[in-house]
Parts: sequence; C-alpha cells; structure tokens
Amino acid sequence: MCGITINNQEGNYKVEDLKLKDAQRATLVKELLRKLILNKDQIHRVGEAFKDEMRAALGEQKSSLQMENTYIPELPDGTEEGTFLALDLGGTNFRVILLELARGQILKEEFKFYHISDEARLGCGIELFDYLADCVKDFMGLKEIPIDSKMPMGFTFSFPMKQHSLHSAELVTWTKSFNCPSVVGRDVVELLQNSLKKHGMENIEVLCILNDTTGTLVEGARLDKKTRIGMILGTGSNAAFLERAERVQHWEGERHNEKHVIIDIEWGAFGDKGTIDFIRTEYDKEVDNGSLLKNSFTFEKYISGKYLGEVCRVVLRDLVDKGLLFSKASKELFPAPWKFGTDNVSHIEEDALTGSNTMTVKVFDKFNYKFNEDYDEDDIKLIQYATALVSYRAALLVSICTAVLLNRMNEKDITIAVDGSVYKHHPRLKRWMKQLIKELAPEKEFHLMLAEDGSGKGAGLVSSIAQRINARNDETPITTAHTVNNDHKRHHHQVNGCAKVHTNGVNGFHNGKITSAVNGHTNGYSNGH
Repeated sequence: MCGITINNQEGNYKVEDLKLKDAQRATLVKELLRKLILNKDQIHRVGEAFKDEMRAALGEQKSSLQMENTYIPELPDGTEEGTFLALDLGGTNFRVILLELARGQILKEEFKFYHISDEARLGCGIELFDYLADCVKDFMGLKEIPIDSKMPMGFTFSFPMKQHSLHSAELVTWTKSFNCPSVVGRDVVELLQNSLKKHGMENIEVLCILNDTTGTLVEGARLDKKTRIGMILGTGSNAAFLERAERVQHWEGERHNEKHVIIDIEWGAFGDKGTIDFIRTEYDKEVDNGSLLKNSFTFEKYISGKYLGEVCRVVLRDLVDKGLLFSKASKELFPAPWKFGTDNVSHIEEDALTGSNTMTVKVFDKFNYKFNEDYDEDDIKLIQYATALVSYRAALLVSICTAVLLNRMNEKDITIAVDGSVYKHHPRLKRWMKQLIKELAPEKEFHLMLAEDGSGKGAGLVSSIAQRINARNDETPITTAHTVNNDHKRHHHQVNGCAKVHTNGVNGFHNGKITSAVNGHTNGYSNGH
C-alpha cells in the first residue's frame, strides 16, 4: 500500500490547517489532535491487519472477522423472472414486500411496514415468528393473494447468523432492541417456515436468507454488472464481496463446482482482538467505555453513524476541559454523552464546502450556545477542524479496507455498491473515499454507486437466483464438501410452549427467567441505515 497524507485532497475537500488569532492555542490543539491523523506506517499496518484477519477467517482460524459464507454463488444475470414475497427484519419496523421481476428488472415493488411491539421483541421467539407470519397473512389479504398460493420468499434477516446453506441459518445472537433468547441457536428459516405453515401458508417456500449488506451487493449487481462489493455505511457498517470459491474452506453440504461465492465480512468487529490498537486514542477508549458494546465492534466505532457523533463530542469535550474551546460559555451547555448525533457532524462538514459558518452555528444553537456571546469565529474554526479530522479518519479507514478487497480481485474495473445514511448525508465522505481508494488501489478502476433498499430488492433477487441454482443443480455433478464440526448444534426443549435453548448461560432461560449476559449484543451487530 502506498502512503497517503491528509493534505492530498484539493479545494474544499482538503482538511484545512487550523489557523487562529492565538497561534499558540492553534499549536496546542493541533498537537492534541495529531493522534487522529494516521501516518503512512499506520495506514500500511491497518491494511495488512485486515488482510491477515480475512485470511485467518477464510481458513477457519481465529479472527475478529466472521467472513460468513452466504452460499450465494453468483449475481443477477438478467434472467431473473417471477413474483416473490420478501421479509425484511432488522428493526422495530419490518416490511413485507411483493416483488415482480422480468428479464432481471424490477417491474413492481409493493410493501407494507409492520410495527413490532416490545412484547414481541423481548418475549418468546416462537411468538415473534408467529407474528411475522400473521403479518404476511395480512399483507396477502391486502394484495388479494390467496393464502394457499404457491409463492417463493426471500428473508432478509439483519442479525448475526451462522449460515449452513442458502436457506438455512442459525441465529447467533439478537442485537439492537431484540432479545428473544429462546430461539438463539435455532434455524430462523425453519422457525419462519413453521410459523407460515401454522397460519395456513404451507405453500410459501423460503428459498434464501441474507442480510442487508449482501442484499446491497446483489441489488448493486442488478444496476451495474461490474459490481463485486456491497457496503453499508450507516448507523452500523459492514461489507460483502464476491470471493473465489477455492479460497473458502467452510462449506457445508454439497458443492456444485461453484466458481465464486458472496462472503459477508462483518467488518464492524475488525480489531476486536487488538490488531489495530496502534491507532486507538484516548478518545476512542472513552467512546468504547461508554458504549453498550464495550470491547467489541472496534472498527464500527471509528466509522459508523452510531459512533461518529460521539467521537466528535468526546474530542470537543477534551478541548473544553483544557480551556481551548468555549472558554466564554458555561460548561453546563455542552452536550451530554451520546446526545451529539452524527447528523451534527454532517451539518458542520457542510460549512467546509460552502466556506461559511451557518450550519455550525445552527448545530450549537440546538444546545443553547449563543454565537458572539458564548463563542466566536475561532471556536468555530476549531470545531470544524476537529470534526474534519474525525470524519477524514473514518473515510480513510473504510478506504483502506475497500482497497484491500479490490486488490485481491482479478477484475480491473469494479463497481462498489454502497448504502447507508453516513454515505448519503456526509457531504465530503464520498469524494474522500474516491481519492483515497484510488491512491490505495492504483491499478484498479472502480466506481462508487449508491444502491438503495438492498434489504428489500435483494431478497427478491436472491430468491430468483436460488430458483435458478436449484434447477441447475439437479443436473450438476456433486463434489465433496468441506467437513464441518456440528458441535454447535443445540438441544431444544419446551418451556410453557416456547422453545428453550441450552447456550451455556449466555442467552437462555435460567430458573424460568430470561437471562442475557450482554443484553443480546455480540460480534455481529447488523447495519442499520
């Protein structure tokens, strides 16, 4: 990897040097924040660490990356046809979707959102899946589709899972606001299929399961045939890519001479084993200590929308405490922990493009700061400088890992499909990524492309791909699959009609009460937009 510095950008995309009326103050601030600027050696080491972690995970060695085999061996080729149902579960509102495909294009997409109550999200997992099936039944009624209709379905399930095939995945843990411990370790496709059958929809067949990142890659490939990488840069962050099948050791079941397969990296946890601690600052440690997911999702805490605002807040708070920022204002005005959202970062960054202070003033108006009374022009310059450094570091880290993916591919011209609120709303991120990836992967041509709603459209597209694969595999010779250890299988019992799962006390029932060691969080946080 070549080394790149923060000064390589041009025009309004360059992180301007901090110049204040008080030169000594500017020098002190720059010295304090220097640790947010990665040097050439650190850039190289992050890339090497990412490569090593990828290699280890693909070889089934210990790694902070999951590198999950999705069992999707190909991308849309323009022959996708048919009508499909899709479920998109990843938050408190989930969607039931009806997709009509013809010649690889989406002719019609209709959907309805359904709210998931606290009782459903935190209760018996069987009842949650029964509720999902009930919503499917309601949706089919609204669309005047007989419930006994034979319909293929795709299931976008944006929670950590261990896939066993294209249509089988074991729930590793719940994340976000979900915690139904009784179904941890169960096959979520089987659970959904059983609930559909209970509600009279035995003719609906769940053909595939995927997450939103994989869906973004697949939807990107529909829009641009050169797409090989899918990425989410939103509340959370993740990437998936098309890997050569011979590099993937973990493969359960039959193989059919696949040339490629989509790998779900789960890169939010990159660095959880300490491999990139050399870039960690005291600011990052403070953010980690204050998070619900302490000592996990290391990479996500540098780059994602859930954390970027808090990183900026912690940096600015340190400057306030040292008397370098808001010296005329009451310290009581300063935002409390986790109250400075990443939307504020994007707004402040808008001023860098316009050369004004308008948006920065508006941001701090919300916290009752009065411009020219509580703070002045130099305070604004300092805020904008700190925000730019945190933002640029995020863009650089994402670019390093993206370049690693590009450099391992044979293709010379590759499209990267991206979705998520940070990518869409941060005003300088896309331009920075284009420049940085170009420098880090100089032999590759690439294009960053917005690919929205991969979680919905992707499920329908993968369902069609699954049909094509199933038809072809009926005629294809089978090769021996990699032997897998089935020790992960759990034993299921019944407790008051709800499945009980033995999970060594981490997520399960104890004396009839639901227990959770870490509030349902573990290394696989899915990536809301």
